[in-house]
Amino acid sequence: MPPRRYIFGRTEEATHPDSIRATLAEFVSTLIFVFAGEGSVLALEKLYRETGPPASGLVMIALAHALALFAAVAASINISGGHVNPAVTLGALVGGRISVVRAFYYWIAQLLGSIVASLLLRLVTNGMRPEGFHVTAGVGEVHGLIMEIVMTFGLVYTVYATAIDPKRGSLGIIAPLAIGLIVGANILVGGPFDGAAMNPARAFGPALVGWRWSNHWIYWVGPFIGGALAGLIYEYMVIPTEPPLHHTHQPLAPEDY
Repeated sequence: MPPRRYIFGRTEEATHPDSIRATLAEFVSTLIFVFAGEGSVLALEKLYRETGPPASGLVMIALAHALALFAAVAASINISGGHVNPAVTLGALVGGRISVVRAFYYWIAQLLGSIVASLLLRLVTNGMRPEGFHVTAGVGEVHGLIMEIVMTFGLVYTVYATAIDPKRGSLGIIAPLAIGLIVGANILVGGPFDGAAMNPARAFGPALVGWRWSNHWIYWVGPFIGGALAGLIYEYMVIPTEPPLHHTHQPLAPEDY
């Protein structure tokens, strides 16, 4: 694992094959995650169109997100680090574990993956509009914002503990499972209040394709604050002075080090 470094990124990194492969991995993994996550919401709407989804539907949605994220992270963790979330990428960026160039590539790939997944869902569901996220009735925007900050903090902190920490050892094997489980658990908590996005890309694609922008700013500001706080706190208060021995959550091209 390379030492903590704050760099913009070298010119050759923008066109390096490792960068392209990692960006493609983020695109595909985000597509997989959003398709299954948003698809579970639309499936419930289809099943219970007349009566409205039952309370147990929240468990189905949480499970779908947990399983899909588990698979998406596992599929890309050895290529891109398995971020699948702009807030995770920001946490790695403020912690010095990824260059600005690589972070920018990831953000574009994650947003495009979410958009394509939402378009595919609209196609295969015969025109159903993606639901996206919004603060539920009786919950203020500030409360929703704080909820997103807290939940995303927990998510990115888990990512650091299981996938980035140089002393994680064999714990890194269960990183995809742990990341999926914390997202599923947070959905069980935050779902009834603000939908529990914890991921700007997860919120953006359905909002764009379904054209539902209510309270949308919350799902950018909250996750970015929570992700950045988790990255800074874990980097400077938990991780000891290196030298590290293992691969990072986001491996850079070998030529960079």
